Amino acid sequence: MSPFENQKHDSSSGALMADLVAANRILLRQGVLDAFGHVSVRSAPGASTFLLSRNLAPGSVTRSDLLLHDLDGAVLDDDRPPYLERFIHSEIYRRRPHVMSVVHSHSPAVIPFSVVEAPFRPVIHMAGFLDVERTPVFEISDFAGDSSDLLVTNRQLGSHLADVLGEGRVALMRGHGSIVVGSSLPEAVYRAVYTEVNARALFEASILGVPRLLSIGEAESADQSVGGQARRAWDVWRAQVSEGGTE
Repeated sequence: MSPFENQKHDSSSGALMADLVAANRILLRQGVLDAFGHVSVRSAPGASTFLLSRNLAPGSVTRSDLLLHDLDGAVLDDDRPPYLERFIHSEIYRRRPHVMSVVHSHSPAVIPFSVVEAPFRPVIHMAGFLDVERTPVFEISDFAGDSSDLLVTNRQLGSHLADVLGEGRVALMRGHGSIVVGSSLPEAVYRAVYTEVNARALFEASILGVPRLLSIGEAESADQSVGGQARRAWDVWRAQVSEGGTE
């Protein structure tokens, strides 16, 4: 049993933990996570703690693996090894009090856009949340030199990454992956999935010709109408993984 389960026994906290386990399975099923990557959720609106699994492959995560972290990235009352890159989550939560969930992935269609000059922009209506000018790219060598392992393993690097993200929804990490945030766990999962879908569509369109990108107005309108239905996608995906168990 995790510290969070010891501290809180109400139905809402139990549901949040079950949803976080489901989010790991959804993102694995959708090809966003694999043996690596992670998803977290703030323990309550405005809280200075968040839930994130111990250092474990996403497909293996159960409720008992969830650890309660503070905004320094420290694990509370548990000595099991945490993810090395928990500081991605802690520093974004520190900087963005309204962010409720963070996804860090190495989704395969997205990574190429982190290592080329071609900007990553929205081309499909499901991805209106993306920056229409250019999704920012975190260049870790600017802060860790040219001999790092590209991992964000301390608060300083996490803070620099949060700076690059700014008030945006998505940032790329050169040669590494991406981060996606949302005002809820379902929204963050939705955005992570359609960031990967948009990357595939943009790449394939670029082979055929010059892609027609979403305009600022189209992106804003699409994000309001389609993005506002993230829960619809979540409910379908949640049902698909429920038989696999979320406890």
